[in-house]
Amino acid sequence: MQNYADNMRDFVEKHATGLAVALVAGVSALALRRWMSGGVCRSRVRLDGKTVLITGANCGIGKETALDMANRGAKVIMACRDMTKARIAADEIRQQSGNGNVVVKKLDLASLQSVRDLAKEVQENEERLDILINNAGIMYCPKWETEDGFEMQFGVNHLGHFLLTNTLLDLLKKSTPSRIVNVSSTAHEKGRIHFEDINLDKDYDPHTSYRQSKLANVLFSRELASRLKDTGVTVYSLHPGVIRTELGRHLFPTLAMWKRIVAAAVMTFVKSPWEGAQTTLHCAVDESLANSSGLYYSDCAPKEPAPQALDDAAAKRLWDLSASMVGLA
Repeated sequence: MQNYADNMRDFVEKHATGLAVALVAGVSALALRRWMSGGVCRSRVRLDGKTVLITGANCGIGKETALDMANRGAKVIMACRDMTKARIAADEIRQQSGNGNVVVKKLDLASLQSVRDLAKEVQENEERLDILINNAGIMYCPKWETEDGFEMQFGVNHLGHFLLTNTLLDLLKKSTPSRIVNVSSTAHEKGRIHFEDINLDKDYDPHTSYRQSKLANVLFSRELASRLKDTGVTVYSLHPGVIRTELGRHLFPTLAMWKRIVAAAVMTFVKSPWEGAQTTLHCAVDESLANSSGLYYSDCAPKEPAPQALDDAAAKRLWDLSASMVGLA
């Protein structure tokens, strides 16, 4: 034992600098990871007797959101494109939460008819809708088109949710107080709405498209909140954080090998899906937000969005253009 202690002491003395550097690096890494994890929804509110609809709820932060809502006792409607994955996710949520009232509905946001079909089914079969969470999205895909001929990222991330929300407004108003939560991104900060070329046919770039669609989410929330003033329906948009999900599946194959290696290392520090869902949950259930509407949130706290996201004229113009594109009166 004495020899062991002497050997350890000799090792520490010879490698003091290296050990100090390793200790500092370890502590720094833990501190960075904790900082990246962000805020946590502290609300313990129950949702028994309430109904929640979540788009894209079969994986990532959508699935974590659905699990939390089920744990709170809500009826959870998982509106998803991939029904096989959705059914598997729903089974897991039922088992983990003990809540059997978790249902799966078909929703392809790249098809306006699919959106209308889901909205009609919900209207006909649900007596109430207390929380609508527009979570689904696509990021950095090639120049694809939706079934209706719209640029894919703008069509899925904004237009599909725009139509879904508007067609469910009567049910949301009937269920007041109710909430609408739109998942956006800090990507909106570098975005602008290309009103003169909304589908980016002249010069498509996946990053430009994604930023436009995320800015559209914030502008839509702002205009919707204005139109729903004093109705009992409140609206929130948010940045969930950088998260380990499938959302980046179109980006990573386009990166150089060295960038993939760096990205893989960085991903160890970003948010888990559970951490990424916290701001969504905060906006959906926290009691302190009951009288707030139209604001933008990050890490479970209000955050000032980019200046272009505060442009009321642009918000109204986007609303009118979107309504025309999806065929709303």
